[in-house]
Amino acid sequence: MELARAGSSRRRFLSSFGRLTVYPTADYQVLIPFGICHGDIPDYGPAVKASQLHRFGLLCVVSGPSGSGKTTLCHRFSEEDPMADYAVSATTRPPREGEQDGVDYYFLSREEFEAKVEAREFLEYAEVHGNLYGTLKSEVTNRLESGHDVLIDIDVQGAASIREHRNETIHDAMIDIFILPPDGDGLIERLRGRGTEGEEELALRLKNAREEMRHWQEYHYTIVSDSKDADFTIFSSIVNGERCRTSRYRVQDAD
Repeated sequence: MELARAGSSRRRFLSSFGRLTVYPTADYQVLIPFGICHGDIPDYGPAVKASQLHRFGLLCVVSGPSGSGKTTLCHRFSEEDPMADYAVSATTRPPREGEQDGVDYYFLSREEFEAKVEAREFLEYAEVHGNLYGTLKSEVTNRLESGHDVLIDIDVQGAASIREHRNETIHDAMIDIFILPPDGDGLIERLRGRGTEGEEELALRLKNAREEMRHWQEYHYTIVSDSKDADFTIFSSIVNGERCRTSRYRVQDAD
């Protein structure tokens, strides 16, 4: 298919496809192979019914410094979209007020965490802010194969580990998004507003945030954070666009 600027007169064109007929639209004129307009449909292969298509799930890896809003985005999208699941991470840090085990995190002792590392139960893990964090394989693989999208918010170390993963399903499913705060002052305000860190921990998170923000160019997508709603609109557009990639579909045998 070719495009010609609107406003040109109706013409016939010769090309490798034969004659082309011009159909004006609002901004462009669409040039369609002449034979198609007269019932001569090319053979594009056997017809496929929508019921035969199976989409493998996305592994949506979201990173950003503390206070960037990455966890809020993942939770909101999974709550509003029935085909998206939030993967609960495991951590050795103590729970904050109001956090629930198995909902916000799997809260483990260091000994329990290290035992799962030895048993190869983690898709990725890393030490961040003096605590261990990791994504359990059980939270990811079965959901991807069933066509559900999995959202995980992890640090830049974890994202790098998943990019290097040898599992083909994981590799093909992955998309990565970095949430970039507009400036340092805004990040400080967000962290102070949470009221979950003391001054010492706040200073550590700000130091780590500066280091993490150096890695934004390693990601396929970057969202420069604005309001929560604006960030969510962009985030949703990215995920929904990735769902439409032809490479994510397989044709199942008809019953």
